[in-house]
Amino acid sequence: MISRFVVALFCFIVTASADPVVEIVSVNTSSINGTAGSLDFNFNPGTFVTQSASLQILNFSSDGALAGSPAITGDVSGTLPGTLTFDNGTALNDYFEGFTFGSLLKFDVSLYGPALSSPDGTSTSGSLFAFSMYSDPEGATPALTSDLVDGIALAINVNLDGSTTLTNFSSQTIVEAGGVTVPEPGGLAEIMFFLLGMMFLGRVSGASSKRT
Repeated sequence: MISRFVVALFCFIVTASADPVVEIVSVNTSSINGTAGSLDFNFNPGTFVTQSASLQILNFSSDGALAGSPAITGDVSGTLPGTLTFDNGTALNDYFEGFTFGSLLKFDVSLYGPALSSPDGTSTSGSLFAFSMYSDPEGATPALTSDLVDGIALAINVNLDGSTTLTNFSSQTIVEAGGVTVPEPGGLAEIMFFLLGMMFLGRVSGASSKRT
């Protein structure tokens, strides 16, 4: 009886825990090689009730060079080329930094949280990630994008049903689906609980075998 309950509980935990949605982004910046410009990343909630979600920028690399100190607004932690972590708990969550372009720019986008793993069915707005490049340090002139109004090169919407929609405004940008990265917050605790439970199950099974 106990072993069946434990197995059922573990199956529920494995099913309930969702892997992050990962996109691998590569941008051919050779046409603006040497330009002293800037990069902008933001992840913001919608206008109305928005379920909690988080985003990370991982594995940033380029033959270009970051310039100066970043301007950070809202719930954003970290600095490039390290990991950036965004939460959508405030209206504007933005990371802006000067950048001298090289020939290639790469990074991963990892999306996770309740809005993706367990949509509540009551929220009325999703969240939006946007990545922009500019050919000036002030962020006034969009680069490598057909979106000359907002200057967005790449956008990812988190939809109300937990799915994501990607919109690419840049012909120089290639986006590929990635694999699993770091478990989302809380995931490590679930994994530890699972492993401890498996140890317990093994002991119960072993004790039953000895009695028989």
